[in-house]
Amino acid sequence: MRVRITMVCSECKQRNYNTMKNKKNDPDRLEMSKYCPFCKKHTVHKESK
Repeated sequence: MRVRITMVCSECKQRNYNTMKNKKNDPDRLEMSKYCPFCKKHTVHKESK
């Protein structure tokens, strides 16, 4: 049930992080506050396709 996802910065749209999620527990798209090395600050990262 675990799938690999890519996290995208909401400000600069860079694909910064790869992670895993359980589709059964989290059917919606994930949103996390993570550090963006391109923006050089913490921003909201969203799950991409």
